[in-house]
Amino acid sequence: MTIFKRILEAQERLGKAHEDAQSPEEKESFRLAIDALWFIWTNGQTDEFADYRKDAEADAPARVVAAFNTREEAEAWLSANPRPPNSAYVLIADEYHLVMCSRERGIRALAPHPTLELHLEELMRGGLPPAVAAFDTREEAKAWLASQAEPPGEAVIQIGGEHYLAVYYRNINYRALFPFSGVKGP
Repeated sequence: MTIFKRILEAQERLGKAHEDAQSPEEKESFRLAIDALWFIWTNGQTDEFADYRKDAEADAPARVVAAFNTREEAEAWLSANPRPPNSAYVLIADEYHLVMCSRERGIRALAPHPTLELHLEELMRGGLPPAVAAFDTREEAKAWLASQAEPPGEAVIQIGGEHYLAVYYRNINYRALFPFSGVKGP
């Protein structure tokens, strides 16, 4: 079933639930969900939504909307963006940051966020996961990751005997390597 048909089906079900809702608050909640789906549809974002759902269902670190080598690059992007994606994640030097904006107060900020550390800690709950590939150097690992036509959302690898999480952010076509060593175990 296509994403278009799924959205229409969801809107139909939400519409029926809206009609059966007892309280104004409950009706408003259904109306909000219906409007969110219409927003996606009418803004031509159905493909992006389908990709988002695929990413959300994957067992991988949280999605990011951009990646930057330096904080200065990220700050320039944030300043130049007329409508920054509030509450979205970006990577700065492969570290997660949360975009925080308020139109009313004129605030734009990038705050470090521990989402990756939390994800790695979860992966380590039963001990270090087994590696799917091993490399002597980081350059070899990067070359392997770059050679993957459609890399998995995440894969555990070893570089010089150390465990890393190789991650592919499909929405921005970005690949990253995150060491497990910087994370405390469960």
